[in-house]
Amino acid sequence: MIAETICSAVSAAGVGIAAITAYRKRFLAATRILAYALVPVALVMTGIVKWAANTAFSPMAWLGFGVLAVAWLLFMTTRAIERRGGRTRKQRKEAAKAARQGAVEPAASVPSLGPGSAPAVQPKAKERAAQPADDFSDIEAILKKHGI
Repeated sequence: MIAETICSAVSAAGVGIAAITAYRKRFLAATRILAYALVPVALVMTGIVKWAANTAFSPMAWLGFGVLAVAWLLFMTTRAIERRGGRTRKQRKEAAKAARQGAVEPAASVPSLGPGSAPAVQPKAKERAAQPADDFSDIEAILKKHGI
């Protein structure tokens, strides 16, 4: 009974503040204040205030909140352990999808060069000796480019 009286008084005060705000030509703010002021009366009219008061003093309700807290704690613990492993759900789904598809892509067995070509001519012994120097010249060019 006292909760309903308090809610009605808060709503009446809110309606008064909204009227003063509207008198000052601030209609948008007055409408917002009126909306907030009507919430406590609406809660009383729907019975939510009575339900909340009965819940606050009910041992069974507090046991229910305790069970909810335990469930939440278990859920958060499992999420923390899952993240600690470094693998997310998305990564596990991708790994499972890759395992279903197989290790080889369907197009991997098709040759990428097309029809066969003539065998490559083997370089002579002198040309083979010059190849390592060519590799180092590329590296030297990169180093010169960076000023080293």
